Amino acid sequence: MMNVCVLTGNLGGDPEINYSQEGNPIASFSLAFRSGKDKTGWIRVTAFNRLAEICEKYLHKGAKITVLGNLNEEKWKTQNGESRTALKLLANSIEFIKTDGRGFENGESADDIPF
Repeated sequence: MMNVCVLTGNLGGDPEINYSQEGNPIASFSLAFRSGKDKTGWIRVTAFNRLAEICEKYLHKGAKITVLGNLNEEKWKTQNGESRTALKLLANSIEFIKTDGRGFENGESADDIPF
């Protein structure tokens, strides 16, 4: 079975960067996307390694991107013992559509960034 998702939307905030126990970067951010005529959906996106470094340097709140990745279901229990489930998008690639230019230097553009 194939699990591929493509979403285009805007970042709800700057990416948050954490590191695995091995020291590998992990970026996560919320992506707002159109979910119907007048509705906005939100999904948490996670990127790893080099893609996480690119997210940290070039992405920011409001940037418009397209993310290609795999959906991952996470389950947990609240402190009250209630079961919760959420979908996350594990990014395989990101395409810049519109940014404010932060992180780009010396005439560099989004087309110059190796994903």
